[in-house]
Amino acid sequence: MKKNLNVIQIKGFRGILYLVFIGCCLAAGFGWFPGWLCMNVWNFVSKYFIRMPSIGIIQGLLLWAIIAASYFTFRKEKLVVCMKASDGLSEEELKAVFAEMKQNIQDDTFMKNMIKAHRAELKINNLANTSIPKTDIEKNNEKIETK
Repeated sequence: MKKNLNVIQIKGFRGILYLVFIGCCLAAGFGWFPGWLCMNVWNFVSKYFIRMPSIGIIQGLLLWAIIAASYFTFRKEKLVVCMKASDGLSEEELKAVFAEMKQNIQDDTFMKNMIKAHRAELKINNLANTSIPKTDIEKNNEKIETK
């Protein structure tokens, strides 16, 4: 399991602005700039070598899309996108994961205290429902706290 996993969290207005900034940078870097280059190359070639009409930025973007689609279609290494769900973990792997989780919970002092408190609360609720005198409940709490 990867323990050094970085998670991007989008919180509040700053997070939304950050997301918009990243989206604009990706759109400019992979869309607008190559489209602008295609437009300028086309216009240069059409002006000096062959008499063809000049194109605008939209046509440059379309030309870039045609070039990128052609590249992915005709290259030797095929790009395969698989939408199949993984087979999952085997029984041994699941047992190992659960054993590691259990060990992590047992090693954590906060979780130990939470488990003790939960057990004590359950015992108090069970004892209160059976209408045992209060002194017995207090004795049981002392026994739980010493464990």
